[in-house]
Amino acid sequence: MAEITIQDIIKEENLVYKKSKIMTDTTLSYCPGCGHGTAHRLVAEVIEEMDIQSETIGVSPVGCSVLMYNFLDIDFQQAAHGRAPAVATAIKRVMPEKYVFTYQGDGDLAAIGTAETIHACNRGENITIIFINNGIYGMTGGQMAPTTLPGMPASTCPFGRDVEMMGNPIKMTELVANLPGVYSVSRHSVHTPRNVRKAKKAIRKAFESQELKRGVSFIEIVSNCNSGWKLPPVKANEWMEENMFPFYPLGDIKVDGEIVSK
Repeated sequence: MAEITIQDIIKEENLVYKKSKIMTDTTLSYCPGCGHGTAHRLVAEVIEEMDIQSETIGVSPVGCSVLMYNFLDIDFQQAAHGRAPAVATAIKRVMPEKYVFTYQGDGDLAAIGTAETIHACNRGENITIIFINNGIYGMTGGQMAPTTLPGMPASTCPFGRDVEMMGNPIKMTELVANLPGVYSVSRHSVHTPRNVRKAKKAIRKAFESQELKRGVSFIEIVSNCNSGWKLPPVKANEWMEENMFPFYPLGDIKVDGEIVSK
């Protein structure tokens, strides 16, 4: 066994931050500035702090979100595109003592997975749904998503989303908040330290709520996609603040089964 020196003790006492043991040593493959890495870290820290590594099962479908299984050392199940809530439902019903969460992008959860999302929430499945909303299909080339803002350009609408032709963006978080099976709903971001702390608190509360068997906890994280938006990371965050947040305002929407904001 290596001898512990006084320098080691001093270094540990002055330690401000260290990587969660739940995170693997695999190098993050996301674009520089992407919010996925921070969101992954928050989930990992919550699992570690709650000491539930062996009791947690994650589910991710197709898209950038599926890569999460490379970076968290927990049991993980990939689902077909959009079907993560259905798979999570099955896992939780077979193993109700486990902490089960889905981790999904907006192109997945709000498009091909709309039915699975709505019905899992309506049934009040005792799971946590983490929804990353960057308003675009990130992995497949920056196509318009159900959450793309009016006037926002994408590879399939280079002149911006035309509401008359393409319809309005879907606010999934407000939509599911109206379902009685949903216990808590909130919207966050991870682009500043203050917002990171708020997002982590919401994730922790969502995992703890599974112990109460109250139903779905739904957490949206509004993020950037600087590659899809064709902006450098700092400019992407500024664009997100100026454009995404007014349409997708941050904060609690439903707390302990009661809607507090619309």
